[in-house]
Amino acid sequence: MIAITTYMDMERQEIKDIVRQIFTEYLNANGHRKTPERYAILDTIYSIDGHFDIDTLYSLMRKERKYSVSRATLYNTIILLIDARLVIKHQFGNTSQYERSYNRETHHHQICTECGKITEFQSEKLQRAIEETKQDDFLLSHYSLYLYGICKDCTNKKNNNHKQQ
Repeated sequence: MIAITTYMDMERQEIKDIVRQIFTEYLNANGHRKTPERYAILDTIYSIDGHFDIDTLYSLMRKERKYSVSRATLYNTIILLIDARLVIKHQFGNTSQYERSYNRETHHHQICTECGKITEFQSEKLQRAIEETKQDDFLLSHYSLYLYGICKDCTNKKNNNHKQQ
């Protein structure tokens, strides 16, 4: 188990080094300052598995990383990271959530309209169908697919409430 953890840590560090280089090149090319705060935010984001919102990122920066940055710095840096194609922004209902985009498998999202739970899933069949769809005068670079409905837990709660009535 130790060898697997070490390998995963090494792989994660390699990815962090690559995205740091990509971000540095982006900042240089666009005349932005290379600040320690921006790199700390990037490092924190690439330590998160899955989706996060600004409040979660803010808390992680303060508590776990012991790094104090303002919410304005977080929002401004997120915009730069989106422009650099290192972060993806999702709009799930009324909330914005983000996830790292470098070295991520294509996946889809199921969003429960009752509790807001977001579940990622992969479907090679869906992925192939989308990629094989001929787009005239359009070169597909990436896509997002959101499916809205009611999750199993909420369905079970509804069914149990109906049985009790």
